[in-house]
Amino acid sequence: MKIVVIGSGNIGSAFVRGLLREGSISPDNIFMTDISSEALAPFAEKGINTMQNNVEAVKNAELILFCVKPYLISNVIEEILPALSKDTVLVSLAAGIDFTQLYCYISFSSQPLFRAIPNTAMSVCQSMTCIAASAHATESQRDTVINLFSRVGKVLLINESLIDAATVLASCGTAFALRYLRAATNAGTETGFRPDVAQELIIQTMLGAAVLAAESGNNPEAEIDRVTTPGGITIKGLNEMEHAGFSSAVMKGILAAYEKIKKKP
Repeated sequence: MKIVVIGSGNIGSAFVRGLLREGSISPDNIFMTDISSEALAPFAEKGINTMQNNVEAVKNAELILFCVKPYLISNVIEEILPALSKDTVLVSLAAGIDFTQLYCYISFSSQPLFRAIPNTAMSVCQSMTCIAASAHATESQRDTVINLFSRVGKVLLINESLIDAATVLASCGTAFALRYLRAATNAGTETGFRPDVAQELIIQTMLGAAVLAAESGNNPEAEIDRVTTPGGITIKGLNEMEHAGFSSAVMKGILAAYEKIKKKP
């Protein structure tokens, strides 16, 4: 299958790097475009077909991913429309642009269309990608898109009405988690560790906590209770965080981001 990735920014690059890392799709089948030849150079060195002409790139493509900023997607679709067929599967990774808007840009009203919200952990095949399928996508096409993104992490098929919430939790969520990493690393440095050692300790602890939650299926509080003893140091630290508004700050941040994405320009 010919896969075309339009845009070599953070998301497009992460996706292609993930596919290369996973290794089951030949670089010969991946085409990547960008206006910058310099941005494409590292991918060309790895055998990816790179070009600056979107129209040429999408000819005879079975699947096209739009990895561009939301304000650019209408121009990109308008540009490549002459080279599209009504069976070409289109996947938009542009946040905030819904199916109604996308179909306004596309000539074929029955075009198989998907929205995907991954995160930059695609590059290490650990993304959480949420996918919504349009009413015109067949079961086979859904399987194809899900299978593709499953190569770079975990996939969840959801209703489009949940895409904005998924963007905040799974895409913005990477930055939220990394901000905790930074804060904890700073605290660890203050206790005497070198920054790189403190960061290593926190990263492995975060990984372990995530795997515990994933494999046990327990409510996080159940695992918290396992390491929290009466009058102990863990509960002292947790209470200080809560007094400073830790849980409230996390929820307020997530909900503020959600309100921002709901306010369409």
